Amino acid sequence: MALSTISLTAGMRANLFSLQKTALDMETTQNRLATGLKVNSALDDPISFFTAQEHRLRASDLASRKDGMSEAIQTIKAANVGVEGVNNLIAQAKSLAQSAMSATVSEANTFITQYAEVLSQINEMAADSGYKGVNLLQEGSLTVEFAPTAGQSSLSLSGFGDTTDNFNIAGLDTEITGGGAAWVSGCAVETAAVQASIDNLETAMGTLRTESKTLSSNLSIIAAREDFTSQMINTLGDGAAKLTEADMNEEGANMLMLQTRQALGTTSLSLASQAAQGVLRLF
Repeated sequence: MALSTISLTAGMRANLFSLQKTALDMETTQNRLATGLKVNSALDDPISFFTAQEHRLRASDLASRKDGMSEAIQTIKAANVGVEGVNNLIAQAKSLAQSAMSATVSEANTFITQYAEVLSQINEMAADSGYKGVNLLQEGSLTVEFAPTAGQSSLSLSGFGDTTDNFNIAGLDTEITGGGAAWVSGCAVETAAVQASIDNLETAMGTLRTESKTLSSNLSIIAAREDFTSQMINTLGDGAAKLTEADMNEEGANMLMLQTRQALGTTSLSLASQAAQGVLRLF
């Protein structure tokens, strides 16, 4: 009888299969510890893999929208700075008109010159109130997209001026094109013309107050949506991470358990082999 043809015992075969499975489990655990992921590809867990991928894609799309919201906020802030500056200049122009009401002709002519300069500065300030090419103090427009799909959820803003040389809002348009010129007629100050200018300036200030409230309301809406979008991006990222990222503490404990199992399996296989050799020596 040839001793070399003796087959493995059932116990030895079971130990070998167990060691093979342990080696595969250790390889999987080592890969998780190395990458930090429990799902590295669709082969590991197709449902979790593709769901996490969908979360990440949506988060990426929302991040792009969030950048657009941030730019829109800056555009509105630039317009609001312009509104405040223009309003201050209008108040200065109104003060000059009120002074002209009780002035001499000579003083009134001086006020007319100053008045014209202030109105010119209003035009220049309005023209300089844009941000990245969008000026809401002229006829600039802006559409802010909130959802990944264009048009699904958005907010449209329109400028309240125009692109002409004049800051064309109610009341102020008339003054810029010729206000102050009628304050003096011959040797007298025309108080009615001065009062008309004051009324026009007050109308313009009322228009600016209304537009400022609109800007403030839109700013609040966009800021709220920006905050919501930031939270949603974080939520989607956390969701994707929970589906694919490994628990390093758990995987470390698994590795220790598998190493212990491998050591015990190796010892058991060695003992079984020694027992078989002892039997062989009897023949």
